Amino acid sequence: MRKAIFPGSFDPITLGHYDIIKRALPVFDEIVIAIGINAEKKYMFSLEDRKKFIEESFKNEPKVSVITYEGLTIDLCHKLNAQFILRGLRNPADFEFEKAIAHTNRQLSDIETVFLLTAIDTSHISSSIVRDVIRNGGDYTILVPESVKTK
Repeated sequence: MRKAIFPGSFDPITLGHYDIIKRALPVFDEIVIAIGINAEKKYMFSLEDRKKFIEESFKNEPKVSVITYEGLTIDLCHKLNAQFILRGLRNPADFEFEKAIAHTNRQLSDIETVFLLTAIDTSHISSSIVRDVIRNGGDYTILVPESVKTK
């Protein structure tokens, strides 16, 4: 069974995240969306809200589950018997950052990282941009799945 962990803070989930997950469904038997908990970070949305947004977005997809975790993603992969980490790439800066993490993960474990390029129409979207639009009263609803629009 091909199981992938898709880690992130998802503060909030965006249409870019959503697209990567939907496009990864034919590749994996199971995708675990893992919301990382970092006590040092200040989030706009509560952990419960972020988890709810994702669960609602994928409520009709049995291959997707949502969990929260602390610590190294490779440790989570071993705990859940996942062989892959799924990551989306928007631009060359993402690639350089994610490549370094993937190389480190391979040095520390047998976990492979699988990269999917974001779709052209979502490649400009990031959670930080969504948060900035929300903070400034803009129309963020064109950047997020339906489940986030009700917040």
